[in-house]
Amino acid sequence: MSPETTAMSGTNGPGWKRAVALFALLLLTSIVPAGMLVAVPLLVLIGLGGVRSWSLFVATVVAMLIALAGPRDALWFAERGWAVMLGGGFAAVSLLMPRWRLTSRALTAVGGATLVGLVFFTVRAGAWASIDWSVADRLQAGLATWLEAMAVLRQGQPASPALVSAVYRTIELQASVFPAVVALESMAALGVVWWLYMRLVHRDDTGLDSVQLFRFNDHLVWLMIVGMVLVVARAGEGVTRIGANVAVFMGALYAVRGTGVFVFLSGGLSLIGYSMFALGILFAAPLVIGFAVLLGIADTWLDLRARVGSSAA
Repeated sequence: MSPETTAMSGTNGPGWKRAVALFALLLLTSIVPAGMLVAVPLLVLIGLGGVRSWSLFVATVVAMLIALAGPRDALWFAERGWAVMLGGGFAAVSLLMPRWRLTSRALTAVGGATLVGLVFFTVRAGAWASIDWSVADRLQAGLATWLEAMAVLRQGQPASPALVSAVYRTIELQASVFPAVVALESMAALGVVWWLYMRLVHRDDTGLDSVQLFRFNDHLVWLMIVGMVLVVARAGEGVTRIGANVAVFMGALYAVRGTGVFVFLSGGLSLIGYSMFALGILFAAPLVIGFAVLLGIADTWLDLRARVGSSAA
């Protein structure tokens, strides 16, 4: 595998800061263990090239320990099966299409793993229900832990019923769209994996570039449209859930793309700008995210960054 110029990789600034930020985001939104989701694909990439240095040996040992950690329940095996398919797909695409953008390779790997998963769950009746229940149970357990921590912080007083109800609704929503969340986590994890691989093998710190250059195939806008149509059609719970997951996954990608367009058009954000953006997400998340999604979709049709670049030239 050779270094390349991609939409998520490039030459601007220290990549380690972006890798840390991406991994922190992965930890905050994690349903699947973040460390495992990075460790397994990294092991696949290292295995293809071989362990040729002490740094690669140490990385391999650490990644193996992380990948093997955790209780060996059904979800443990399902998570690692997903990570192996993800890493294998990403490695295969990187070998066959080394000049593809990192986003394109990551999307192809996620899509391929999803298709294999769909075939498996179709053949193995009841397997999906088991995974679905296990994920919901994990989220509920996390909520119980959070409520206990809140009670300790409030000196034994439980959280308000309104807050608990809101959190429960959030957990239910997260459980219904967890496939989309896992797919998004996988995209982020592959970004971290690629940066680590480039750093360990090529001593290159440019594995991740600024969000300003984030983009993906424009034709995927039709996937977003199909997802929204399935949600609106109300053709049954299963179909609606599929549409919701597709819409959430693509909506998140368009939100990142729209953010990149905004940062590009504004000439980059200062520390104050990033602070204001964080406050906007905290207090007016639907408005900010909706605007970012619309801007990302508009970029699909108008290619705003190219227009600004050509005007400047």
